[in-house]
Amino acid sequence: MTPSDLPYIPLSVPSVKGNEWEYIRECLDTEWVSTAGTYVERFESEFSAYVGADYSVACVNGTAALQVALQVAGVKPGMEVLVPTLTFIATVNAAHYLGAKPVFLDCDDFYNLDVDKLTEFLENHTEQREEGCFNKATGRQIRAIVPVHVFGNAARVQQMTDLCRSRGIRVVEDAAESLGTVYQDGRHTGVIGDLGCFSFNGNKIITCGGGGMIVTDCPEMAQKARYLTTQAKDDDVRYVHEEVGYNFRLTNIQAALGVAQLEQLPGFLQTKQRNYLAYKERVREIPGLNLGEVPPYATNNHWMIALQIESGYRYDREGLMARLQEARIQSRPVWYLNHLQKPYAGCQSFQIEKASGLLQTTLNIPCSTNLSPEDIDRVTEVLAHG
Repeated sequence: MTPSDLPYIPLSVPSVKGNEWEYIRECLDTEWVSTAGTYVERFESEFSAYVGADYSVACVNGTAALQVALQVAGVKPGMEVLVPTLTFIATVNAAHYLGAKPVFLDCDDFYNLDVDKLTEFLENHTEQREEGCFNKATGRQIRAIVPVHVFGNAARVQQMTDLCRSRGIRVVEDAAESLGTVYQDGRHTGVIGDLGCFSFNGNKIITCGGGGMIVTDCPEMAQKARYLTTQAKDDDVRYVHEEVGYNFRLTNIQAALGVAQLEQLPGFLQTKQRNYLAYKERVREIPGLNLGEVPPYATNNHWMIALQIESGYRYDREGLMARLQEARIQSRPVWYLNHLQKPYAGCQSFQIEKASGLLQTTLNIPCSTNLSPEDIDRVTEVLAHG
C-alpha cells in the first residue's frame, strides 16, 4: 500500500456520536433556531454545574468571550494587558479590540505564562499608584492579565491571582483549550480568576461548531457580560441602548450541539488520557523524541499532544512535519510567538527565552478523541523509522 492509499489522520477533529442529531432536530422541529431557545439556557446551566462556576454566559466564539471578559474586567483604551507570547493570537487580539496594549511574557516548562518572571516584572518594573498598577517603562496602567492554559496544561493561576489582585490587576483566564482540566484541590481551570473564557471551536475537546463561554462567580460581571453580548439592550421592547454592545450570542442550534457534546465529555477525557499514555509509552522508546510533560498539580485533559524534538533526532521540526505529511498524517508547529507578529512588533516584551526554544522544538501530533490504536501505531511508526 502506497502512502496515497492510506487514510488521512487529521490533527484534531470532533466526535459527533451522541444526542447531537436529536437535540438539533428538536430545534428545527420547534423552529427555535436563533439566539433564543431552551438549549442556550440549558447549556449555560449545565456548563456552570460542570466547571463549578456560579454564572455562565454563552457567546459566539472564544475570542468574543475574551473581548467581553476583558471589557467587563475594566480594560479601556490606552491601558495594558499582560499576555503570554506563546498562545494563539486571539488572546492578544481581544485586548487590541478594546484599544489596550499587550505586554508579552515568557512561558514555563509547560508552555504556560511563567509565574516567576511575572513576579519579577511586577516587583521590579511596575509601581503602585492610587489608581492601580502602572508600567514604569510606558507609564500605562496595567488593568488585566490573561493566563492561557496551553494545550490543556493548567497554568499556575492561583499564584498569579495572589500577585495581581492586590495590585488591582484583574485575572481573565483563557481556558479555551482546558475544559476538563482540574487542579488537585478540585477546582476547574477557568474559575480561579475574576472571569474565565472557553472555546467550542471544531478542534476543541467539545464543540458547538463555534461558540464560547464566559464564566464567573460575580453576579455583576455576569450581568454585564450578558448585557454586552446581546447588543446592550436597556429596553427589550422599545430598543433603547445606553451603551455600545455586540451581537455575540450563541444560537440555540449551536447550544443544542454543545449540550450533547458536554454529555460525552467524561468519555472524551478518558479517551484523551488513554491516547496520551499510549503515545508516551511508544515515544519514550524513540531516541531524540519525548512528549512534553504535564503539570503534576492538575489532572490534564490532554487536549493537544506536544511532541518535543531533541537535537540528535534525524529531523528538525519542519523536516518531521513534512515527513508526516508525506505519510498522510497532519501535524502543526506551536503558534508563531506573538511578540514577533507584525501587528505587535512594537509592543513591550519581557525576558522572552524559553518560548523561543519551545517554538523551534515542538510539534503537535494527532490527538482526536476518535483516534484509534492503529492510528497511534501509524504515527509512532513514522516517528521511529522516518
